[in-house]
Amino acid sequence: MIKKIKGDIVKWGILGVGDVCEVKSAPAMQLIENSELVAVMRRNGAKAKDYAQRHQVPKWYHQADDLINDPAVNAIYIATPPNVHEELTIKAAQAGKPVYVEKPMAKSFAECQRMVAACSQSNVPLYVAYYRRMLPNFLKLKSLIESGSIGKVRLVKIDLYKTVDPDIVSKTLGTMPVNWRINPEISGGGYFFDLAAHQLDYLDFLFGPIQTVNGYAGNQADLYKAADIVTSSFTFENGIQGIGSWCFTVDEKAQKDELTIIGTEGKLSIPFFGAAEITLEKSGLNSKEKFSFDLPAHIQQPLIQTIVDDLLGTDICPSTGVSAARTNWVMQEMTKNYYSN
Repeated sequence: MIKKIKGDIVKWGILGVGDVCEVKSAPAMQLIENSELVAVMRRNGAKAKDYAQRHQVPKWYHQADDLINDPAVNAIYIATPPNVHEELTIKAAQAGKPVYVEKPMAKSFAECQRMVAACSQSNVPLYVAYYRRMLPNFLKLKSLIESGSIGKVRLVKIDLYKTVDPDIVSKTLGTMPVNWRINPEISGGGYFFDLAAHQLDYLDFLFGPIQTVNGYAGNQADLYKAADIVTSSFTFENGIQGIGSWCFTVDEKAQKDELTIIGTEGKLSIPFFGAAEITLEKSGLNSKEKFSFDLPAHIQQPLIQTIVDDLLGTDICPSTGVSAARTNWVMQEMTKNYYSN
């Protein structure tokens, strides 16, 4: 394997040092061997400075270009909302610096393609924060499937039903919501793009690319511009079929978060955003078995470890711009009836 950075230490700079960087991601960059967080940026300079001081980061900026062009930085983590992922990725690539970008990768599949092309042209790697690919519960699920615990996989089913989140949408009629996740011009496709992206990327990790997609998206509650319900059927290149339904305006008693994988000899189920556990059910005396897991304090650390190792030439990161772009394409196909109008 070939080292992808100059030097023996990955020296991170973060663009958009917001909430996701408090616990989920950035602290891991300071804990992993041969990895350092050397600079952070936020448009609000006071907040950038505050983050740097609280997390013992040497430098802070309020202009993206200043961090990108800092010679002390040799890898860029883009932790902004999706509407600026393309612009910042291209700038980082042109500066010759590897890019790790938050999910969803961008607002559209076309933007993803341009990001991949820019990084390829500059010969720098592009990684995306689909960290479930390296979490112990999701790796165990993959191993159970590959070992034949439920025979041959026939069907996958995604159910995600959530109540209206008061932190996302004001319940006061006539009050405009401000959270970027439900503004398609910033997020690309609302809460569906924010959460379903994890599920669909993981299915890509399990079974390979989705080949055909049928979907229908709508807005039933009229609380914001983005779609609040999506239903879909899809088929993988290997012939496995899938169905999914997502709704973000249900009653509390109707909430559900489950991926079910059905095989010829049983089924597996796992929550994506809840408890770290897997349920295996099949015929026989031991009809049900549960597996429970401890997750890392910094949830992105296992994936970031693979990025550091990839950049230093000792391992390969499983989440790339190429794989992540496929997820954007799938979500776009599922919702195109709504967003093309």
